[in-house]
Amino acid sequence: MSGTGGGERDEETARRRAWEDRTTGPLVVLGVGFLVAYATLVLAEALPPWLVLTLQLLLILSWATFVVDVVVRWALTPRGHRTAFLVHHPLDVLSAVLPVFRALRVVSLVHRVRYFRGHGGDAFRARIVSSMLVYAVVFIVFIALATLNAERDDPRATIQSFGDAIWWACVTIATVGYGDMYPVTVPGRIFAVMLMIGGIAIVGTASATIVSLFTERLGQLREHPREERESHERRPPREGRPADAGAAPDAVPLQDDLRRE
Repeated sequence: MSGTGGGERDEETARRRAWEDRTTGPLVVLGVGFLVAYATLVLAEALPPWLVLTLQLLLILSWATFVVDVVVRWALTPRGHRTAFLVHHPLDVLSAVLPVFRALRVVSLVHRVRYFRGHGGDAFRARIVSSMLVYAVVFIVFIALATLNAERDDPRATIQSFGDAIWWACVTIATVGYGDMYPVTVPGRIFAVMLMIGGIAIVGTASATIVSLFTERLGQLREHPREERESHERRPPREGRPADAGAAPDAVPLQDDLRRE
C-alpha cells in the first residue's frame, strides 16, 4: 500500500514538473507582456480605443492564465503536500492576485546559465545577486507605475509624472526618503508600504551578500600565508645540498688539516 502511494506521489510530482517545464517560458513572456501592456496604459496618452481594448484584453488573459497555472500545479501536487506547495511558492500564489509578479519568473532563466548551476559559494552569491537585481528592477518599475496611476489625478498629488514616480520609488526602496515626493491617496500609500517592505528585504539581502563575500575573502587571505609556510616546511632538501647550509664549502677539509698538524 505504502509503495503504491509513494509511486502515485512520484508520478504526480513528475507531472507537475513536466507542466512547469513546458509553461515556464510562455508564462515569462506573458508576464513581461502584462508589464508592457500595463505600462502603456498608464504612460501613453490618447490611445486609440481599439488599442486600449486590446491591451485590456491582454491584461485579463494574462491574469486568467496565471490563475489557471497555479490551480493546475496545486492539483498536480501530491495530496498532503498541497498546503506546503502554497506556502513554499508565495510568488506564484501572488501572481494569481497581482499577475505582474509572474514576470519575475525570468529569474529562473538566468539560473540556467552554466556558471549559476554550481553549488559553491561564488555560484550561490551570483544567483542571489542576479535574483536581487531582477526583482528590484521589476518591483520598482511596477510600484512606480501603480503609484503614478493612483496619484496623478489627485489635486494634492506630488507625484505627477513617471520620472517623479521612479525618483520616489528609488529613494524609498533605498531607505533614504527625502520627503520631497510622497503619496497622498490610499492606494498610493498601500503601494508605498509594499515598496518599503520590499526595500528592506532587498537592501538586507544585498548587505548580507557583501558581508559574506568580504568575510570569505579575508579568510582566504589569512589562510594563504600559512599554507605557503607549511608547504615550505614540508619541502624536502635539494639533492647534494650539505646538511649545514650555513657552513662554508671548505670548512670540513680545513678541520681535517688542523687535526693532521
